[in-house]
Amino acid sequence: MEDIKRALEEQIKALEYELTTELPAEIKKAVALGDLSENAEYHSAKQRQEFVNARLGQLKKRMGELAMVNLDNIPKDRVGFGSTIVVFDTTKDEELTYKLVTSEEADVTKGLISTTSPIGRALLGKEIGDTATVVTPNGKRELEVLKLTTIHGVAV
Repeated sequence: MEDIKRALEEQIKALEYELTTELPAEIKKAVALGDLSENAEYHSAKQRQEFVNARLGQLKKRMGELAMVNLDNIPKDRVGFGSTIVVFDTTKDEELTYKLVTSEEADVTKGLISTTSPIGRALLGKEIGDTATVVTPNGKRELEVLKLTTIHGVAV
């Protein structure tokens, strides 16, 4: 979780620098060129300024959300954020291992599934022996929870 916060802080810092230092210099240079109605440099810099402002808002909101994550509220006996889950996919007849992570960390190829993804949402709150039904673009999948280790390091 600290790695994610640090990465977000770095992105915020870089965007704030661009917004307060680089973009004003670009806009000032573009204004010096004259007629703003047909000044592509000016319009490009203003569009970038709007984008950077919006992105900064998103990143700061996400930092606020992460700051409110309380590990004490994450279950010790059911699937929750940070859990590593071994499931049996009855549709594909294979065993799979997933870890529930934040959307910033998600990487399906490594088995890192976001808690907001269809699989992540279906598995949240499940216990060993439960079956989760996941609706994917390829149809329904049935995932039976075989093993579970929570973020607290507790193997259930």
